[in-house]
Amino acid sequence: MNIYDEFKWRGLVNQVSDEEKVREYLSKPGQYMYCGFDPTADSLHIGNLVPLLSLVRMKRAGHEPLFLLGGATGRIGDPSGKDKERDLADEKELEARAEKIKEQIAHFCERNTGGKPTILNNYDWIKNLTTIEFLRDVGKHYTVNWMMGKESIKGRIDRDEVGISFTEFSYMILQGYDFYHLFKEYGCRLQIGGGDQWGNITSGCELIRRKAGEEGFALTFPLITTASGRKFGKSEKGAIYLNAERTSPYTFYQFWINTDDRDVINFLKYFTFLDQEEIAELEKSLEEAPHLREAQKRLAAETTTMIHGKEELEKVQAATAALFGKGDIKSVDVKTLRAAMEAAPAAEYAPSELSDMPQILVDLGLSKSKGQARKDINAGGLYINNERVDDASYVPGDSDFLGGEVMLLRKGKKNYGLITRK
Repeated sequence: MNIYDEFKWRGLVNQVSDEEKVREYLSKPGQYMYCGFDPTADSLHIGNLVPLLSLVRMKRAGHEPLFLLGGATGRIGDPSGKDKERDLADEKELEARAEKIKEQIAHFCERNTGGKPTILNNYDWIKNLTTIEFLRDVGKHYTVNWMMGKESIKGRIDRDEVGISFTEFSYMILQGYDFYHLFKEYGCRLQIGGGDQWGNITSGCELIRRKAGEEGFALTFPLITTASGRKFGKSEKGAIYLNAERTSPYTFYQFWINTDDRDVINFLKYFTFLDQEEIAELEKSLEEAPHLREAQKRLAAETTTMIHGKEELEKVQAATAALFGKGDIKSVDVKTLRAAMEAAPAAEYAPSELSDMPQILVDLGLSKSKGQARKDINAGGLYINNERVDDASYVPGDSDFLGGEVMLLRKGKKNYGLITRK
């Protein structure tokens, strides 16, 4: 099918400037489209996955997506969706962030398309634009009246206590100039982005119309919320990042595995490459045997492989099976186990400091007293690396440390603790 129709089926079309013309544009292979990513952090997060995946879908459909880093616009600050002025980041920090995001995009695309992406940085053409050129050749084509009608501006203008600076007011002009530049250099006629980017994207369409007498197209994605009404992409600890150092592959996998039944089919459409037939089968499984959570498992597997690769997925699945199923804990990757136990109580000992198990349970906070700990152990409620220990005088040795580094304790069914060596 035309990739536009696939976007429609997946529920990824929120607003489009001219549906028939966009469908026609995308009916011919080799068309250019772009989306921008401002370096507001040193890693993209799962809120960026829809546009990132959408560009990759375009690539897989035979088109030429452009991944645009906002090296210049990131220095300004986008007012869209923000109720107050952004703090301007240090320029060296912005450059470092942009470089990390560039690497992230490259790895993502190579893993999911088998080819190298075209990654551009708008700082390369905006840095040489003088103030006179900007005002005369770009700003002249915008009326303040038109700009005031955009939601990103109206939401701030009407709030006297916050307001909007000339800097952020000008953001949409810079983004519009990006679109015009890519139209002139590549013949790019389509910009895509989140629903909050409609005003910024259409400003580029307007500039192409006024300066070149040609037509550009806009397509935005819906704001994704969960069935419970929460904004998608947040956990109790904050954003879920694509960088493994900021969000471990285990935590990333668990985020998806915990998807609500009411959301999982939509998320399979938004965040995977699975086709209609495969998703229909998972929907059937969800209806007939929701307790098996096959749809959630497939969603977590697809997204984790997409971001972190198959090897990391296998490590995560091994850890999950060992902790919640019948897997072998001794085969689990130590780094993955540490990530899995991130929220569990932990204690660190030098080899000479290791005490008996009652003291260790007290140190971890798993027992209130050594007396209670002994009762728990004698009742068969203590496990070291998933193997029962019923001797309260037992002192752990070298063989109890997985990979020579960590020892997993469990009291009862759900109370975990982690012992590490100094």
